[in-house]
Amino acid sequence: MEGDRGRHRGDALALDAETMRRLGYLTVDALVEQLTDAEAPPLRRASPAEMQARLGGSAPEEPEPVERILERLAEDVLPFRSRVDHPRFFAFIPGSGTWPGALGDFIASACNIYAGSWMESAGPSQVELEVLGWFKQWIGYPAEAGGVLVPGGSSGNMAALACARERLAGPMSERLVIYVSDQAHSSLARGARILGFRPEQVRVIPTDASFGIRVDMLEAAMDSDLRAGRQPMLVSASAGATNTGSIDPLAELAELCSNREVWLHADAAYGGFTTLTERGRERLRGLELADSVTLDPHKWLYQPFECGALLVRDAAALRSAFEITPDYLKDSAVRDAEVNFADLGIQLTRTTRALKLWISLRYFGVDAFRRTIERTLDLADAAARRVEVSDAFEPMAPPSLGIVCFRRRFAAGDEEELEGLNERLVGALEASGLGLVSSTRVRGRYAIRLCVLSHASTAEDVDRVLDFLERTEVDAAAEPGVAAYERHPDLRQTWLRRAPRGERVGGVDPGLLEHIPLFQGLSPEEAALAAGLGTTRELEPGTTLIEAWDVSRDFFVVLEGSAEVLVDGNRVDELGPDDFVGEMAALDWGAGFAYPRLATVVATTKLRVLEFPDGSLNDLVASIPSVARTIRGAVRARLEGL
Repeated sequence: MEGDRGRHRGDALALDAETMRRLGYLTVDALVEQLTDAEAPPLRRASPAEMQARLGGSAPEEPEPVERILERLAEDVLPFRSRVDHPRFFAFIPGSGTWPGALGDFIASACNIYAGSWMESAGPSQVELEVLGWFKQWIGYPAEAGGVLVPGGSSGNMAALACARERLAGPMSERLVIYVSDQAHSSLARGARILGFRPEQVRVIPTDASFGIRVDMLEAAMDSDLRAGRQPMLVSASAGATNTGSIDPLAELAELCSNREVWLHADAAYGGFTTLTERGRERLRGLELADSVTLDPHKWLYQPFECGALLVRDAAALRSAFEITPDYLKDSAVRDAEVNFADLGIQLTRTTRALKLWISLRYFGVDAFRRTIERTLDLADAAARRVEVSDAFEPMAPPSLGIVCFRRRFAAGDEEELEGLNERLVGALEASGLGLVSSTRVRGRYAIRLCVLSHASTAEDVDRVLDFLERTEVDAAAEPGVAAYERHPDLRQTWLRRAPRGERVGGVDPGLLEHIPLFQGLSPEEAALAAGLGTTRELEPGTTLIEAWDVSRDFFVVLEGSAEVLVDGNRVDELGPDDFVGEMAALDWGAGFAYPRLATVVATTKLRVLEFPDGSLNDLVASIPSVARTIRGAVRARLEGL
């Protein structure tokens, strides 16, 4: 059998039919064994050194038996991964696929389908149109809307940004502004960066108690940008935020954007397909009003990675954003009602992602998916109720769309100690092999994040994980496990910052810092760093230090005098010596996001401040632990105050 390689018409890479069947049967048997292994943990790690020892070496010059290849996979490759379909995998977002969907990918790969043009893929293209038509119907979109299947939500969000820019502005302009909430997905920052939007062109708007965007603050930010000669271009609304599952007020945003001729994009990559259920439709009311919608079938539709979708209400806008037909593609130009999906997105060479959807939806029927979504939402609701009534747990955010954020209370001395104990609790769960949860930050505080989505999960699975988290003793000296997903990384790890201003001139005498509470107890090296970053500045009474909705990123410590803090013209606070201000905008808030100024600060007497220019606060927080603790504590308090 193996000796029949390359005997077909002298083709060195061909196999005869019997060998193809044999390889297929062996591979399917190996996969079924992997997928039905009930003893495998949700995550098995390995160091780079270990993986290099197992798999390193030169490419083989001679053939290997398929049995040996599959054996190596089973021993050295497939065990070292997360099993996102594990019934107790509640970390990040579970990826519980279906076997018919996997077979759809197998068919697409085996046939090596090119699905970029109608001429070369009329059948697969029509399947994609059918699937997209189902999606439109489910979310309430018009049948004539445009759409395309993409690798995932990240590419869908970027394509939506490109589509909006081309329709509303054409070429890139520094006047254009995008608005997102502080729960928005990081892919929006990445997409904005790739498309040429700079730091001052992205506004991060705070959220309310339910983690929905503050519409009043959004309106104020838009008004400020219009007065400054900028053009509000797009608002991205969360229809199920990855962080907390929160949903922005979609209908209210749709009315606002329509009145202002601003594009409303709905990022429904996480929550969109819950519209198959009655409660999902109710919670996502207004989704159908968005100009564009991102969806992810590899979440609530249980498809294998990769599978995303972008729907655009104006089909012509989608085509005009991406269609380019060079001479070498003239033969495949569309005729009559044909659709070339390569004209509707970034990819020219693209396979079909529609087969797995079409096959699995037909095999199980839509109602099976609807019932599964209902059941997993019920499981998450039960988990949230248990967290709410347990003396051991503290809810950290309102539960929403299968996501429950909480933490163990412990008898901790301070926020930092409490965070460390919860981080080690998450690590202890991973080490046990019982289950897996991940973590996030909610209003700046560490939270355990449990996401119930897998179709394999049961009430017993959820309870076993919560039992462990509720009762397990934590070793304060143990190593943390799953790393916290930090939504607020150091600015140096992101892109949303202004270009360097050149060499900073001067600095201040380190002795100036000795009597400022924020800088007390510093080592000589830390004091030298802080002093080198700062400069002093004096303002006359009535002078504005910070203007609301400005995009500056400077951080200030009051040395002498006083200032008032104004929101919408109302005095909400007074600053005096040793107070600091500006940290909300000076810190980067993850994946390139940053808040604009949320208040105006005006000197009420002659004012002298210590100023840390754009980006400097991030250097202080990254390098000086005591400063980091104080700043993060202030941020938590002010976020909760919003």
